[in-house]
Amino acid sequence: MEEQIRNYITENLLFGGPTIEFDDNSSLLELGIVDSVGVMELVLFVEENYALEIADDDIIPENFDSVAQLSNYVRAKLDKAK
Repeated sequence: MEEQIRNYITENLLFGGPTIEFDDNSSLLELGIVDSVGVMELVLFVEENYALEIADDDIIPENFDSVAQLSNYVRAKLDKAK
């Protein structure tokens, strides 16, 4: 899952821009990789790829600020959906 999210970010949010090095625990907001529009793109990516509905209350930095946080959030949502 982390690899899929990382690839999405690299291909869709960093395209044409400067190369930014980041790992699974890097803050996507602090590095300027995502802004409010980028967060919404991540929300759509998660909803479409993992068949989840993301509540507005869940769109917070604690869930979307790094690849690791986003992966943990998605796994928790998937576990609840079972």
